[in-house]
Amino acid sequence: MSWFVYILECRNQSLYTGMTNDLEKRVNLHRNGKAAAYTRSFGVTGLVYSEACATKSKALKREAQIKK
Repeated sequence: MSWFVYILECRNQSLYTGMTNDLEKRVNLHRNGKAAAYTRSFGVTGLVYSEACATKSKALKREAQIKK
């Protein structure tokens, strides 16, 4: 099973970075206000980046790299 690191653009032009094993489902949850409090508050305009990772551990590490 692949894991994904993703970046969403919010309506206030900020970026939100997260990880998931079901990218389409997670993005839809963000768009519908049923995911992270941050994206619930600011809304989501779209997915701007995604990257597949072989394991959850690698996805966590990559997410941390992106957030630095």
